[in-house]
Amino acid sequence: MEFQLLGPFAARHRGRPVLTGLRRQERCLLAVLALEAGRAVPTGRLIDLLWNGEAPAGARSTVHTYIGRLRAALGPDGVHVETRNDGYLLRPDGHLIDTRAFEDGVREAAAAVGDEERVLRYDRALALWRGEPLADVADAALRDRIGQRLAALRLSAAEERARLLLSLGRHERVAAELPPLAEEHPERERLVSDSMLALHRSGRSADALRLYRSVRGTLRSAFDAEPGRDLRTLYDRVRRDDPTLRLPEAPTYAVRVRGEWLPWNTGGDPALEFCNTYAGWGGERLPGSEWLRGYRTLAVWAGHLDLLDDRTVTRLLRRAQERPEEASAVLAGAREFRGALYGCLVDEPGVGEGRDGAFGRVAAVVQEAMRQAVFVRGDDGLGRWIPHPEAGLRLPLHAVAQRAADLLADPRRLTVRACPGKGCGWLFLDAAGRRRWCSLGVCGRAGAEGAS
Repeated sequence: MEFQLLGPFAARHRGRPVLTGLRRQERCLLAVLALEAGRAVPTGRLIDLLWNGEAPAGARSTVHTYIGRLRAALGPDGVHVETRNDGYLLRPDGHLIDTRAFEDGVREAAAAVGDEERVLRYDRALALWRGEPLADVADAALRDRIGQRLAALRLSAAEERARLLLSLGRHERVAAELPPLAEEHPERERLVSDSMLALHRSGRSADALRLYRSVRGTLRSAFDAEPGRDLRTLYDRVRRDDPTLRLPEAPTYAVRVRGEWLPWNTGGDPALEFCNTYAGWGGERLPGSEWLRGYRTLAVWAGHLDLLDDRTVTRLLRRAQERPEEASAVLAGAREFRGALYGCLVDEPGVGEGRDGAFGRVAAVVQEAMRQAVFVRGDDGLGRWIPHPEAGLRLPLHAVAQRAADLLADPRRLTVRACPGKGCGWLFLDAAGRRRWCSLGVCGRAGAEGAS
């Protein structure tokens, strides 16, 4: 059975509606039990909710009658309402309940690896909402009593999703979706501030200022309150067109591929370029130091390095959307492999034992990749190993693992250097023994200026 509570109440068994013939209060009773599935709801609370504190004489008997009708109507479809002391419990076993799917989706989004995966999971969770909870069986007072926690979780999810979209540079999407929600909930200042920032960055500063004034008016009339200091400051900054509010310029050492920002290729080998997708090796992690912000970026990066062809990248991106959990796990594994590979390649005093452990972790992934590799003849007539297409979403990881194995088994590995630039640590090949910086235009220039 599928119960849909996040909107007009519906219950379906194998696609067939099953609430036909039930009275409104009976459907409301079932909805409350489904909302609390797995927990016994005391009869007194059911009476209080159904009649909003104004229960008629005989309300307890009426609830008992309702339960009997629900059992008769839904029992054949596997819905079991049990009597528990002075209350009733709907067993959740085998049923799909959208409120639970929403809560699970929000938890998974918060725990996902990579901003892209988080946004995708928040999108899926929020898409379960079809309107006000129990819109056709509960009045506003009842919805307020039983749906406050879900409504608050929905707003928090929308706020976090907006923050992620802004960090990914998708301000126009936020500007199109968030302002109506901000006007509906003026007390949620984070919603308001993110909406204003998105509007401002979309070239709609007048709309951002208008939103602030609308929210300020609502706060004054409904709550006898003023916007908080941070929101007032943001209003002044938008009004002055503060340049620090504008979108940060793209890094000078980046290139845009398929809508994703990727770092310059400075290492001289795909395995080193993979290590250089993280910019925090040389010091504390700062915002923006992680280039692999989602599985999409990982796949696009592999295509950019010619480790995968364009058709394969497109196929992987489509599959990642269909299997976000698997994509998130692959991304996490790729980041772990990258850290171990960096540990293998950087020689620092006193970390030999750590390098051995790192080599073991790299070797495990390489061996996994080689077990699924195929040996083919290239256009140049030379044979080479390539990842097997059946590796699925792990194709980018297997491709870079093969290149890492090639480098670690090659004398060129002894020419790997780490850039000494402040906070850098990027790796590059120095075959001639004369190269010092990953980039003369970035770290080299900064180093020269510091020396002078």
